[in-house]
Amino acid sequence: MAGIPEDDIRRVREASDLVSIAGERVVLRQRGRDFWGCCPFHNEKSPSFKIDPSTQLWHCFGCGEGGDVFSFVMKLDDIGFVDAVRELARRAGIQITEAPGAAMNRGKKARLKEVCNASAEFFHTQLMRGRGPKVDEARSYLAGRDLGGEVPKKWQLGFAPGSGSLVAYLNSKGFKAKEMIEANVAVEGRGGGARDRFYERIMFPIRDVDGDVIAFGGRVVGKGEPKYLNSQETPIFHKSEVLFGLDKAKAAMASTGVAIICEGYTDVIMMHEAGVTNVVATLGTALTVQHIRVLSRHAKHKIVYLFDGDEAGQRAADRAARFIDESMLPEAGRKQVDLCAVTLPDNLDPADFVVQRGGEAIQELIDNAVPLLRYAIDRKLRGRNLVDFGEKGRALTEVLELLAPIKHSVLAQEYAGYIADCLQLDVNAVVEKLAATRETRQFEPSQASAGAAAPAPRTPKVALPPREKERLRIERDFLSLCASEPSIGLAYAGALAQTVWHRDIHGQIATQLLDVLAEDAAAPAAEIVRRLEESIPGAASVISGSSTHDDREPGELARFFSEELTIRDMEDLIREMNAQLKRPQDMSADDYNLVFESVVAMQKELAAAKLAHKPFGIE
Repeated sequence: MAGIPEDDIRRVREASDLVSIAGERVVLRQRGRDFWGCCPFHNEKSPSFKIDPSTQLWHCFGCGEGGDVFSFVMKLDDIGFVDAVRELARRAGIQITEAPGAAMNRGKKARLKEVCNASAEFFHTQLMRGRGPKVDEARSYLAGRDLGGEVPKKWQLGFAPGSGSLVAYLNSKGFKAKEMIEANVAVEGRGGGARDRFYERIMFPIRDVDGDVIAFGGRVVGKGEPKYLNSQETPIFHKSEVLFGLDKAKAAMASTGVAIICEGYTDVIMMHEAGVTNVVATLGTALTVQHIRVLSRHAKHKIVYLFDGDEAGQRAADRAARFIDESMLPEAGRKQVDLCAVTLPDNLDPADFVVQRGGEAIQELIDNAVPLLRYAIDRKLRGRNLVDFGEKGRALTEVLELLAPIKHSVLAQEYAGYIADCLQLDVNAVVEKLAATRETRQFEPSQASAGAAAPAPRTPKVALPPREKERLRIERDFLSLCASEPSIGLAYAGALAQTVWHRDIHGQIATQLLDVLAEDAAAPAAEIVRRLEESIPGAASVISGSSTHDDREPGELARFFSEELTIRDMEDLIREMNAQLKRPQDMSADDYNLVFESVVAMQKELAAAKLAHKPFGIE
């Protein structure tokens, strides 16, 4: 996996005690068999972060995050899987042998950067010295946008003539067609080989934080579609992690403590030219968690998002508000950073604004930026007839959808009061409605994290009935018990196979757990969980999120869970058959009698099962 042999990964995992590693960053206290502390990934006062030493899994009941020792180090230090393995191997004194492909991969990335840097030099030379009507038009366009003079040199702007000229140039520099295609400056030709990807476009080189060119954005000269053509994802370019202009803006971010985000290349360039140099842009994507984390390393106090004054700004604000928690604690050990927003007046974009009104005017707006969540709430409420009770109710629902994902309890409470004031409602009523909104979202699939852009707004779902919530909790706790106590998993293999699981992932875990136990019944719990997660992404999170019942003997718990699920399955089946009996027209007389007899027999079986069942209160 990832260039490191599986045996080495296993040795590192076995040598890395999660309790010891997490205990260096989190104050842990043992309660029963588990260890508890305050989660390092969000602000909280009451411990909701749990580690199960038998499975070597962690889970936070506050923010919902969870996983194994590798995921803990990855999230804590904001590093990838391979780096987490290396770090834990170093701590444990284990020498790992990376496959030759790993070193080759690092060399490959360096080579792709060389391709991109050489391409940027070629494009820039074409813009500055090239001849022809299209390059003349490109220079005229830039001059008309106040991007002439020294600006192209400072930003290494370029022009792509196309017609195979770039491929020919790169060939002369010793680059292979395969390398050009992988760097996405060329595409595969019809007859093999490579042909230029960019044709008659003004080129904006996109650089990593160290200044190496890793991708391009190309604006068409004249008419044509698409207007902007950007590099696709490559081994060195991931849109969700890269910000245009960061290499030039990071010093100003560090000195001012402020980072400014806008949405276009020319916006960034024009603001820099106007003296506002702590500005970057996203690359055709919504703001992501990775963007927030990257910026918080350079700007310690505030991140300001500049929005155009249109509907797109509202949608962008709604998406960005989802990352409030990331800004409250972007990385463990880092200081809080405020996420704020500004709407530019008269529907101007930043480039037009600084041309018309200057850098000082936009800096004044930035200095007076409002907190992003308040900004998003205000825009939701603006222009609505809040005297009308129906409209007020709809407005409350919409703003609470913004507030519901916020896990920072003090902030959420503060804004519940703000919403109550705006809508002239009792704050307790708003808090209750917020709790109900969160309940609705609780069993929705969590967002992918990390590299994906923020999702589109979802249609609110109906809250799960209490009985169904309890059912899912029992399923999860039963699976967790069978995985963490393999002997119990074997003893209750029949129940695992026969239960009608109410979540697909629960059924998948049960099936895979039976396979794992059949292969190696003596495997330790941590190894079983590892194999489950390997086959079913998300399995470790389900298992680590189980309730704690330290005062109960495992066998007693397993009996209770198995019997409870069996009884509930029987009740569900009886309800289904009774529903069929209410529609006699849908079946023959013989089928009706058969269903009726089955219901009578099953009701007797259910009564006997309930009589033998010895429930106890489980909190």
